[in-house]
Formats: sequence, structure tokens, C-alpha cells
Amino acid sequence: MSNREEQTARGGQGQVLDPETYRDSIGTMEQSGKRRWVFPRKPKGKYTNYRNLVAYLLLLIYFIVPFIKINGNPFLMFNVIDRTFFIVGQPFYPQDFFILTLGAIASLLFIIIFTIAFGRIFCGWICPQTIFMESIFRKIEYAIEGDRNKQMKLDRQEWNSEKIWKRSLKWSIYAVISIVITHVMFMYIVGYEKVLQIVSEGPFAHTTNFIVMILFTAAFYFVFAWFREQVCTLVCPYGRLQGVLIDKETINVFYDFKRGENRSKWKKGEDRKAAGKGDCIDCNQCVVVCPTGIDIRDGQQLECINCTACIDACDEVMEKVGLPKGLVRYASEKEIEENIPYKFTGRMKGFAVVLVLLVSFLGFLLGNRGEMEAKFIKPAGSTFFVREGQITNTYNYTFLNKTNNKKIVTIKVIEPAKGEVSHSASSKIVVERDKITKGTVNISFPEDAMKLSKQNITIGVYNIDGRLIDSYKTYFEGPFKLQF
Repeated sequence: MSNREEQTARGGQGQVLDPETYRDSIGTMEQSGKRRWVFPRKPKGKYTNYRNLVAYLLLLIYFIVPFIKINGNPFLMFNVIDRTFFIVGQPFYPQDFFILTLGAIASLLFIIIFTIAFGRIFCGWICPQTIFMESIFRKIEYAIEGDRNKQMKLDRQEWNSEKIWKRSLKWSIYAVISIVITHVMFMYIVGYEKVLQIVSEGPFAHTTNFIVMILFTAAFYFVFAWFREQVCTLVCPYGRLQGVLIDKETINVFYDFKRGENRSKWKKGEDRKAAGKGDCIDCNQCVVVCPTGIDIRDGQQLECINCTACIDACDEVMEKVGLPKGLVRYASEKEIEENIPYKFTGRMKGFAVVLVLLVSFLGFLLGNRGEMEAKFIKPAGSTFFVREGQITNTYNYTFLNKTNNKKIVTIKVIEPAKGEVSHSASSKIVVERDKITKGTVNISFPEDAMKLSKQNITIGVYNIDGRLIDSYKTYFEGPFKLQF
């Protein structure tokens, strides 16, 4: 029997929904299909304070990171247009796509494992949609229109001067913030210098960029001014993914129905336990603070983003009436059903180890890629030539320096060992940081060293200190030889 079914079986004086029908519609939709606008009460409490600290820290990072440089490179930039990426100041190129792909796969596994163990904590604490909505746009709305009751009153009243002024002011500020968010987002793509240049030169000098900026600004404005929680309930696939991933041991925001039912209004001096009543006083405060408009007492729902607003609201009420806190809390369904204290189980420890290993793997991918990528390609239509007992082939080389430091390199033949590089190319070659250097090199072998008319060879690129930094396998052509 599920927790919702058990609540129904237990009965109660508060309204308990039929488990067969309570999930037939989402909390923000009327039966007619019309949207039910959510006016959440301003949350306050311990978890809200913690979430605000996390949100402000992440917002600070978001707005500052585009201006940080390491050795002249952006700290973080994903320039899809020029196919150039920087992570922690280190450049990545299309040649490194496999690293980014493996990193994306590891990140996906991280999300899956994290969700199995800890539910939707990401949604409530780290998700950009939640942070922008609750820590910027919602706070502006509270400052201009007031808390829940004042907002509902303003929404019902006619379009008089007060309503026009407040709504116009709110929407104007929303538009300005959307513009700022869009410009900062583009700084992660093309760099802050390019964005400032586009802004200073005006829209007519960069018509395409200007149109793209307007479209993204409109998208941000639409999401945060009107669409809001619908992103979480209708668009974001993560809420539906959790229905597949979570189980009874997953940590989520849960209502302790064992302790809370049968719910009943508070009566001072009443012995609720003797009267067969639970600790839930049916004050509805956990509902009015919910930014997605659900009742946490109905059980786990895809709309719940684990924002903890209901925990703070319930704890505040419990403290006022003298009942223990934690009626709504972070817990697993198994903990609620079996009435056992939460503990860090072996399963949790195992998932924590896997998460650490995944993060370490990502760090390994980012920190242990090659310093340089070298290629030696024979020019189209070229062939060998023989002179003084030496067979010579010509190669076009391309060196990509992936580091933030200038490289001085030399070229040597690794295998077969008798190969020689022409004197001009074997001398020091300077490869500037984040640059591609091209040139031509001649490689020669004695005639008696060539056993085949087309033989595999390995060419090495060495740092000035003699350290091998990359190698490339190619082929070497010579006169046709019969094989017996």
C-alpha cells in the first residue's frame, strides 16, 4: 500500500484525496484546462536562508566568471560558432571532442546516480530556473506587489492606476534583467570583449547578433514573467525522469503521514493523541508557500522541486503550537513508513563513492589531455625521390598547441630508428600558445632500411627538454620491392 493509499485508509478530518484520481491533473491547471496562477507566500526559515546563500553565491559566480581570465584565456567559454572551448582557462578544440563527449556521458551518469540517491535536490537548490525565478524575479515581485494576499488582491482588481503602475514597473524591471542575463550568457559564448564591442557599435553594425539577443531576451522574459513553474511541470524532462529513478530509499521532501494523519484543525489544550488526531493541524501553510502549487501531503509528485519552502512553513507552525518539528522534512519513503531514523546506509555510501569516482574521472579527462596535437600528412600527389642512397618523403605538418605556454619543439623519427629529418625542420620550431603552426618537413631513410614499398613509420614531437609530447603514425613510400 502506498503512502497516499494508507492516508486514505486511515481517514481523517482534513480533506484527503482519492488515490485513484488525485494525480489526474497538475496543481496549476483547472479542470477546465485553464491555468491556475500560483501566488506563493514569501518563504522564511532555516532552509530558505541556506538556499538564499547558495543562490547568491551561484549568481555571483554566473555574473563574474565571464570576466575572469587565466593566462589570457577565458576561465569558461563555449564558443560554438568558432568551435573553441575554454574550461578553467584551458583551451579545447574540435580535436578534443571525444573528451567533451566522455565528460557529457560521465555528467549524465552523475545526474542519474545523484537522483537515485538524493532525489531532486538539484532542482530546488542549484537549477538556474529555480535560482533566477525565486532569488531574482520573485523577490522583485514581492518588493513591488507585496506578499501572497496583496498579489491576489491586485490580480483581482480592475486595471486602475495602482495596478497599471505596479505591473508596468515590475514588467519593465523584468525586461531589463532579462537583457542583462542574455548579455552575460553570450559572454560565455563569444567572450565579454566581443559582447561589449557589439553593444558599443550598436545594433545596425551587428544586425544578426542584435536579433539573436532580442530573441533570447524575449525567451527569458516569457519564462520568468509568465511561464514560470510550467517549465518544471510541463517542459523539463527531469521531473518525469525522477519517476523512473527514485525508490523508497531516495531522499526527498516528504510529509510524515504516519505522524500527521488524521489531520484536524488546532484546538488549544486538546490532547490530540487521545482524540485520535495526528500532528497536522490542516493549516494549509505548506500549500500556500509552494512555488509549483502542490500539496506535499498528497505524496511524491513530479511538480515538487524539493525547494524546502514547505519544510520551513510547517516547522514554523509546529513551533507555534508546541509540536515537534519535522512533520515535513528531508526523508526517504522507507524511513516514513517504517518509522526509523534516517541513517547513511551502505547504498548511500556506495552511490557517494561512485559520484566521487565520476567527478575524479571528469577531472582526469580535463587535466590529462595532450599538450599538443601533431599531424604529418603527405601532400596530395607527392612521391618519394632517391638521392645518394637515401629515400626521401615530404610531409606537411600541423602542430596545435593546447597549452597556455609557448612551445619550442623538435621533430624526430621514432620508428624505424634509422630515419632522419632534414636539417632545417629538425631545428627548433616555435609553436605559440593556443595557435596552429604549419610547415613542411623531409624525412629520409637509407635504401637498405626500407623493406617494403609502403612502410609504417612513427614520427615524434619533442619538447625543448627532450620530452616526447606527441607522436603520429603515418606511412613512408619507397621503390617497389618484390616480396618472396
